This record gives sequence, C-alpha cells and structure tokens, in this order.
Amino acid sequence: MPKTFFRIGILIAVGAALALGPIAQATAAPARIKDIVDVEGIRENQLVGYGLVVGLNGTGDSLNNSPFTKQSLQSMLERLGVNTAGENVRTAHVAAVMVTASLPHFATQGQRIDISVASLGNAKSLQGGTLLVTPLLGADGEVFAIAQGPVTINGFSAEGDAASIVSGVPTTGRISAGALVEREIGFELGAQHSLRLALRNPDLTTSRRIAMAINDFIGAPTAVPEDPSTVRLTLPVNFNGNIVDLLTDVEQLIIQTDQSAKIVIDENSGIIVMGKDVRVSSVAVAQSNLTVSIAENPTVVQPAPFSQGQTAVQPSTDLSVSQTDTALQVINESVTLQELVDGLNALGISPRDLIAILQAVKATGALQAEIEVL
Repeated sequence: MPKTFFRIGILIAVGAALALGPIAQATAAPARIKDIVDVEGIRENQLVGYGLVVGLNGTGDSLNNSPFTKQSLQSMLERLGVNTAGENVRTAHVAAVMVTASLPHFATQGQRIDISVASLGNAKSLQGGTLLVTPLLGADGEVFAIAQGPVTINGFSAEGDAASIVSGVPTTGRISAGALVEREIGFELGAQHSLRLALRNPDLTTSRRIAMAINDFIGAPTAVPEDPSTVRLTLPVNFNGNIVDLLTDVEQLIIQTDQSAKIVIDENSGIIVMGKDVRVSSVAVAQSNLTVSIAENPTVVQPAPFSQGQTAVQPSTDLSVSQTDTALQVINESVTLQELVDGLNALGISPRDLIAILQAVKATGALQAEIEVL
C-alpha cells in the first residue's frame, strides 16, 4: 500500500526564532604556520592532454558516433606509416580520452607523476586498455610531460542479452607513475630575498599574529601583514642563511588562528556547521507542523458472469491530516557555543526546518554571525 507524506512547517517567532538539530561544531585551534599558509612559488601546475586508449575488449567508442576518435586513430596510423584514408575503419577497441595530471612543485626532468584518464566518447569501459603516448600541456600550451601506460579502473561493467550491471565508473581510471616529466618550471626559491605567505583562510587577526610571531622569533622586523590574505616575509640583512633556511625556521611556529562568526548551510544534505563565535540574542520561538498522509488502496472490480464486461481497477484514496504544535519557548542570550547548542537542541526542531529559521533570524538582526549557503 503506497503512502505519501507531506510535512509543512509553520513558524511563529516573537522577536526572532532559532532552533537546531544535529550540529557540526567548528572551532579555531592552535596550528603551525606551515599548515595555514601557502608559500609564494611553491605550487602545483595543472596539465591536460588528449589521447587514445587501445586494447579494449569491444567496449571502446563507436567510430560512427565518435568522429573525433576515428580522426585521431587515422592520424596516429598515418604517423606510423599506415594509410587508412578513404577506408571504412570499424573497430570497438579504441577510446578517445582526456588525460589530466598535477605537476608537483619543483618536479625535475625525468620524474614520474600519476595521471587520470577519462573517456571522451561513448566507450562502455576502459578496462584492460593501454594509453598511447600522450603529450600533457600546461596553461601556456607547452609540453611538460609525456603519458603512457596501462589504465587501472575502479569500476566494472558486465552485460548479457537481457540484463546488465555497472559498478563504479568504468570509463575513468588512473595510471600510477604514468607520465614522465620532460620540462621543469624555473623558479629558484633559494635565490629569493622576499616572499609572500598566503593564508588559506584569510583573516586580519591571523595575518597579524603570524607576522608578530615571526618577528618575535627572529628578533627583527622580518614579516609584515599586508592584508587578510598576505604576509610579506623578507630575508634579514644579518640572517645566517637563505630564504629556505628562514622558511624552515618559522614554519614550525604555533599560531592561534582566528575566524569570523559564520554558519555554513548545505541545503541539499541538511548539514549545518556553526563557528565557535556565533552568538544569538534572547529569542522566543514556537513551531507548528502539518503532516498530510495519502494512502492509495485500489480495488479490482470483476464483471458479472456472461456480461462480456472487462475487469477494472477502482481507485480508493485514504487521506488524513495531523497537526502538532509546540508552545512558545525562550532561548536565553548565549555566551558560549555549547550553551547555544544546548538551548537550541532542547527545542527538537529538525535541521531542515532550521535552514529557513536561521535566515529569518539573520534578517531580524538577532543572530550575530554570517550565513553562507552552499
């Protein structure tokens, strides 16, 4: 007996309203400078390439529906001395793929890196395939690596005449150490006299604390906070070493990070994350939930004997409505996150209802925090 439920939440707020279901609590904690900043010049670079995977057991692209695969196959064969111009090439063992990789910082020529492979056409699976030589290009169009090797996939697919099954994504895969670095990115870190430290979570207070901790440790005005995201680090005149030595000395310093009061909401999953500095003024809240239940109970009606009638289905619907109300409750002004969570959980309102309530509270000014909806 199929049933359908509709739940309608009705909010009545005096002053403002706020309630909370399960909450993930985000708190700032002491952290090493190494773990909260990125150093200028120490970064990865994205590479991309287009290639062919061969050796597929009939699970490759259909050449009639994937003209780019056919053109690429003919071009490759021509480079190898095989002329297929004007011929009707028919094979299901080849697939066109996009190849991506991240070039590590300071990767040297001859170093191997991992690559990812993803089908571009209508291939069913890349299982058992081998990627042919594929140049990997940077954003400037230059070749930085060459990829080749057998593809390893995480899923599988199987099918018969009347049924099929697919697990995971068999049209994507990886090749461990599948690319060889051919060109290095020139950046001499040790020769620099000034670098910028970029905060991964920009904040004015954290930026200033980093600069103060570095200057206290070195004993000279070495670091300057330029903005919430950047701290300028300059090599002192009498420092015994280069910029690499300075970085290794200061990256282990412990900093008490700071953050703005923020509530992050994911409406799709109903997840709510609340920062430790979130505060709420004294509020009162009441809630009414309306639940509508619909149950279908169709009955089969048989015709009378020898009437030459037809069997029919007569619909029958059971409809019920229920409503629950909560009394007006007061949430006192909170001082700590734990006190706020304890007061909100006592109301028993679900996270789904909370999303709309939080936005209403923010509009009234009773919530001292920023709301970010993902």
